[in-house]
Amino acid sequence: MSTIVKFQGASNAEFRNATRVQQSLTASLERKALQWVAKHTPERVSPDHLTALGLAAQFLAGVCYAMARWNKYALLLVILCIALNWLGDSLDGTLARYRQRLRPRYGFYVDHMVDTFGATFLAAGLAVSEYVHWQIAVAVLVAFLVLSVETYLASYTLHEFRLSHALFGPTELRIVLIIGTVALLFHPQAVLFGRQFLLFDVGGVIAGAGMLVMAVAATIVHAMRLYAEERLP
Repeated sequence: MSTIVKFQGASNAEFRNATRVQQSLTASLERKALQWVAKHTPERVSPDHLTALGLAAQFLAGVCYAMARWNKYALLLVILCIALNWLGDSLDGTLARYRQRLRPRYGFYVDHMVDTFGATFLAAGLAVSEYVHWQIAVAVLVAFLVLSVETYLASYTLHEFRLSHALFGPTELRIVLIIGTVALLFHPQAVLFGRQFLLFDVGGVIAGAGMLVMAVAATIVHAMRLYAEERLP
C-alpha cells in the first residue's frame, strides 16, 4: 500500500506526501528486487491481494509457532510464512506505485492496521509455543506498538515516514527472526552468564529493549524539533 499521510482536508487532492526515509541495511537491494518483481507481476494480481497475502502469512506464522509446541518441525513452516509475509507486505506498495494505482488514505490506514494485527498474531503464537515465556512475547509486542505509534505520529507532524531505525527495518527484523527460528530447531536454549535461558527469551529481551530505546530516542529528537519549529514568542 502507499505510505502517504493525511494532514488536512478530506480529499486526495489535499493530501501531502510524507517523505519516505529508508536507510536500512538491505534497503537498496530490496528496492531493486521489488521493482523487478512488480514489473513482472501478472495484471490479475492487485496490491490488495498482496496485502491480504501478507496478513494471512503472518497469521499462519503465528499458528505454526503455536503448533511447534507439539512438533518442532512446524518451525520450518514459520520460515515459509515469514518469507510470504515479506513478499505481500513489501510488494503491495511498490506494485501500487509502479502501476500508478495509489489510494493514499486507504493504503496508509489498511497497511498499518494489517501490521498491527499481524504482529499480534505472531506474538500470540510465540506465547503459546513455549519457546518463549508469554510475558516476554507480550512485552515485545508492546515495544513494537510503542515504536509504531511514534512512527505514525512523526509521519503526521513532521511529514516524514521512517521505515527504518538505526539501520534496521522490517526486512532486517524478518531476517533476524528467520535466523532465530532456524536456531530453535537445534538449540532452543541459550547459555548466558553461566545460566541457561530460552533462546527466544534472550532474543525477545534484546529486541524489546532495542525498540523501546529507539522509540524513546526518536521521541526526544522529534519533540525537540517540534518545540523549536513551534517556539512561542
